[in-house]
Amino acid sequence: MTNTFWIHNLNPILISIGPLPVRWYGLMYILGFFAAMLILQYRQKRGLLDLPSTQAVQDMLFFAFLGALVGGRIGACLLYEPVFYLTHPIDIIKVWQGGMSSHGGFAGGILALVLYARRMKVSLVNLLDSAVIAAAPGLGFGRVGNFINAELWGKTTSVPWAVIFPKVDMQPRHPVQLYQALTEGLLLFVVLWIVGLKPRKRGLLSGLFAVLYALVRISTEKFREETPVLAGPDWLGLTKGQIYSVILLLIGVLFIVYSQRQKTVDGPRA
Repeated sequence: MTNTFWIHNLNPILISIGPLPVRWYGLMYILGFFAAMLILQYRQKRGLLDLPSTQAVQDMLFFAFLGALVGGRIGACLLYEPVFYLTHPIDIIKVWQGGMSSHGGFAGGILALVLYARRMKVSLVNLLDSAVIAAAPGLGFGRVGNFINAELWGKTTSVPWAVIFPKVDMQPRHPVQLYQALTEGLLLFVVLWIVGLKPRKRGLLSGLFAVLYALVRISTEKFREETPVLAGPDWLGLTKGQIYSVILLLIGVLFIVYSQRQKTVDGPRA
């Protein structure tokens, strides 16, 4: 039976430079960073991002990326394994052991943009509307990195595209990392990009991102293998990722309602 399915044998290390390994997962972050830079620069030139220069765009990206990294790490520790990390706080900085939370990354990135918007005296919501488009490719790249690392695997299945992760066992499983790369990354980016090129109320993109991300995350989590770390309360029947996504969904709805009450319309420069 196992011979009919692809066996995951990818090396998480792309290349070693002397004693230093260059990992695919790190490369995914770099690709996400540069994709975000190109998107933000394009939107600034089209008059869709209220920043005065390319340097200001790069500064925004640095703030947001750093905030997302810190928030993603802290989120992974405190949202999923709070007891362990509160009793072993030094392990929070051991990022080489893995562990990032997209929900924590969102929170960290938003906090960084709050500070940057105040510094530049520009609309936070305008920055967020562009930031969510720029973040989508990085989410997709990150899930590809999860797949290469053979982590966050799916439930056992017999679908033809199932993958065997020897790191786990020899059972065919859903490549849920790729499901999420295609939905959280590619699908989300395409929708936001198309909507983002049209005149729209300020804040709509931010709300749309939160709603769509939450919906696809809740849906794809059904294919992920449940572990004690990911499991939510038994009585609720939801994983922790789904619970946090429900909260994000509600925030997204509030953003959409807020956007429809705004008079400011963002659109491309003529």
